[in-house]
Amino acid sequence: MSTTPSTVPNALQAALEERRQKNCLRKLRRMTPVDAVEIEFEGARLTNFSSNDYLGLSKHPFLIERSVEFTRLHGVGSGAARLISGNNELYESLEERLAKLKGTEAALIFSTGFQLNFSVLQALSQLTGAILCDRLSHASLLLGAQASGARFTRFAHNDLNDLSERFARLPGHDKQTYVVTESVFGMDGDFAPLAALEALSLKQGFALFVDEAHATGVFGENGMGLTDTGFKAAIKMGTFSKGCGSFGAYVACSQEMKDYLINFCPGFIYTTALPPAVLGSIDAALTLIPEMSSERAHLKAMSKFVRSELTQMGFDLANSQSQIIPLVVGDEIEAEELSKFLFAQGIFALPIKPPTVPEGSARVRLSLTAAHLDEHVDKLLAAMRAWREKSN
Repeated sequence: MSTTPSTVPNALQAALEERRQKNCLRKLRRMTPVDAVEIEFEGARLTNFSSNDYLGLSKHPFLIERSVEFTRLHGVGSGAARLISGNNELYESLEERLAKLKGTEAALIFSTGFQLNFSVLQALSQLTGAILCDRLSHASLLLGAQASGARFTRFAHNDLNDLSERFARLPGHDKQTYVVTESVFGMDGDFAPLAALEALSLKQGFALFVDEAHATGVFGENGMGLTDTGFKAAIKMGTFSKGCGSFGAYVACSQEMKDYLINFCPGFIYTTALPPAVLGSIDAALTLIPEMSSERAHLKAMSKFVRSELTQMGFDLANSQSQIIPLVVGDEIEAEELSKFLFAQGIFALPIKPPTVPEGSARVRLSLTAAHLDEHVDKLLAAMRAWREKSN
């Protein structure tokens, strides 16, 4: 009996080789965190400018203590999905606090931000005829909207005229349309025009889904993002894995929307509940963050200073307005070379290349945190001046 060789290995090799040829092949890197700012990588101790731990809470003793406390009291695992036997008073208390901090009726905790965005948008497909996403929204949002089965459209980044025109062209409005955006964009570091978006949504009748992953902990009166209170959105989403220094994600919404997601969102229904250790660290973060106004002010001032200095050096920072500062170089190889140069100067800052960012916009993405000191910033700026002199 003759057999036909499988084409699968060749297909795998071809896909990987295509990425190699474009200098866009992703690889895992092993590193050891030393503290909130420094890591050990390839035998070197480096200042980390690629962390989303924006308040330095991942190493905070209070988060560690509360995590250990919850583990001793409740064990290391939840044992089941929340709809089975994994729900408890820890979840319910945290969700009550989240709703209060975000100015909503209710909140619902998920295991990860990707899982939340992807599966919530799938669940909303039963309620909506269309989902319109900002073109630079996170992949989890774009993929969720595409997989939902609803009519899917991307509008030009932060362009409300384009959004209005695309909304007007939708065939009928017998179902609610959802418009999706990030409040702080994770790759460019700029802000969505939230006030104008809110006004437009009320005028035209669409609902807003706002991803606050990179704003949670960093912005807002109580540190819970740019939509923390008063802002009218059907869904305010955030994560605990960045500014909160922990893990997991949440939706802040109406009680009716929470009830709907509990019943129709597969990413919630079929996922094992978060372990008590994680819930303990979230509990500690939500206690600390509203009182960390001085850390937020330090991060804001430092980010503004770094953006100003890099702009004067002639670097393209896209439209960054936040602690996320992209050094857009365009070419994938140049982004790699800049990252390697910074490594030689004792700085860890990774290149971001297509398909994570659009073609022709490869960059080294800098992330500043409240744990960075003046000496760390001085080190970074000195390295960037040296790169500019070397390049010229």
